[in-house]
Amino acid sequence: MKSLLIATLLASTTLTSTALADGKSKKTEPAAKDIVDFAAGDARFSTLVTAVKAAGLVDTLKGKGPFTVFAPTNEAFAKIPKADLDALLADKKKLTAVLTYHVVGGRVLAADVVKLKSVKTVEGREARVEAGKDGVKIAGAKVIITDVAASNGVIHAIDTVMLP
Repeated sequence: MKSLLIATLLASTTLTSTALADGKSKKTEPAAKDIVDFAAGDARFSTLVTAVKAAGLVDTLKGKGPFTVFAPTNEAFAKIPKADLDALLADKKKLTAVLTYHVVGGRVLAADVVKLKSVKTVEGREARVEAGKDGVKIAGAKVIITDVAASNGVIHAIDTVMLP
């Protein structure tokens, strides 16, 4: 049902920027990898990829999009006690809710995020956005890398797993 809802809400587009090793972004050719393939090819997101697989969201996040994913890094997941993370990964319904709380329908670039007070997540709730001199936070998670191109959207890496 979530997959159908996501597919219905979103239209296709291509983003043309990539993340550099220093966490900044620059314009390049259109991205060839979708969100899942990008995350799977970047060791910083291996826990996220494991979670996406456990929730059964791979096909959804490989869909046309566009999606904006606020992607927790491995370090973000490491902030969750191991027993709690293991329990989350084993609870498909709760895991799906947590992961879809990290996804926004459409393409929201960093320049757009800083102008917003909140974003509506695919999970259905609003996530508060705070922009200030120390950077941007969404639902309390600091955005640490912006505007990573994917063929079906954009990824912003965050330092904390957001809980709905």
